[in-house]
Amino acid sequence: MTYDYDLFVIGAGSGGVRASRISSSLGAKVAIAEEYRVGGTCVIRGCVPKKLFVYASHYSDDFQDAKNYGWTVGETRHDWATLIRNKDAEIDRLNGIYYTILSNNNVELYEARAEIIDAHTVRVGDQTVTARYILIATGGTPMMPDIPGIEHAISSNEAFHLETMPQRVVVVGGGYIAVEFAGIFNGLGADVIQLYRGEQILRGFDADVQNMVAQEITKKGVTLKTHANPAKIEKLADCLLITLEDGSTLEADAIMYATGRCPNTDGLGLENVGVDLKPNGAVVVDAYSKTSVDSIYAVGDVTDRIALTPVAIHEGMAFAETVFGGKPRAFDHADVPSAVFSQPPVGTVGLTEAEARDKYGDVDIYKSEFRPMKQTLTLGSERAFVKLVVEPKSDRVVGVHVVGADAGEIIQGVGIAVKCGATKAQFDSTVGVHPTLAEELVTMREKYTGA
Repeated sequence: MTYDYDLFVIGAGSGGVRASRISSSLGAKVAIAEEYRVGGTCVIRGCVPKKLFVYASHYSDDFQDAKNYGWTVGETRHDWATLIRNKDAEIDRLNGIYYTILSNNNVELYEARAEIIDAHTVRVGDQTVTARYILIATGGTPMMPDIPGIEHAISSNEAFHLETMPQRVVVVGGGYIAVEFAGIFNGLGADVIQLYRGEQILRGFDADVQNMVAQEITKKGVTLKTHANPAKIEKLADCLLITLEDGSTLEADAIMYATGRCPNTDGLGLENVGVDLKPNGAVVVDAYSKTSVDSIYAVGDVTDRIALTPVAIHEGMAFAETVFGGKPRAFDHADVPSAVFSQPPVGTVGLTEAEARDKYGDVDIYKSEFRPMKQTLTLGSERAFVKLVVEPKSDRVVGVHVVGADAGEIIQGVGIAVKCGATKAQFDSTVGVHPTLAEELVTMREKYTGA
């Protein structure tokens, strides 16, 4: 059978664009559909604008620290409109780059919503096209709970487009997005209350990291309330009134939910072809990103494997090499490094202590908590933390966790070592870069005994 395209990609985010570009370079005729803006969550309403907001929020501490390093700092104030305008300009620039990438790689772009009709047919806008393979790369979207007044709340999507900076903010959630935005609003001068219904924020992270971040963000001014969850939201004349499940109330100018994301599969027509889905709507795939239908694949957040942009990119490349490159490759989801741009930030790779104990039984733990050198002149109270998790029989470092300045930058290099199976002895034989936070990774010699 002759098809209009060898590959039709639904979703022009990081995974979809990379898969389409690589597939085209391998000789495939490729088209891609995007109903919003090219670039996906990360570029348009995720990692990139969020990191810009994090940079902006840091200046309040930096101005204060500068005085103790001899700088004369005059009166400062933040203009929210300037931040939004400059952020929008940068997103527009990146959006344009993605258009260029697709054009330069001979990928035809359909700027319309796509729906799967059958295993080889897609309706896109008012057209119908056929493809030998279909790739679903539609990402995820914020989940909002079904409580009275939820229409008055925002998600991270809307937070990037607020017309004015709210002075009282309630952030609901305990994951990395909630922690990051609590730090952003706090750093920009808002009174911030973070609510989490569970025991401790950053569920799934190492327990020491959870406790360290909770301690540090509280010291910076975020009011953290665990075992707390809104029951309803009411819009009053001058504020939002938030009633919690225990009956207590809070007033705020904005309430932002960051309580998880769900895969974007509604309305894709997957029921037309019998693609298997998980209970949360995620597309079920095998190790090669193939769905239950041989001609349909899926990569990125829509599969609910590891919801990180670089993972989607690698999955997209592995798909292209497998299907069009003649080199079947399954992306290895083990030991993926990641960062949380909290304040202070987190970098982590490998297993948590609890995961390692479940997998290996006995493990050796090395950890260090200390005052960063920068703080010695600023009189600040921020602490840093480094932890190694070691499997004793092989001496392999199976987990690394860092809390402190530049943790995200540090963990990238450490991630290579962990991926390569480096041992504690090899860490110990590596000369530290002094004076840095990172040198703690190669200078810890005493096992933690719990004392």
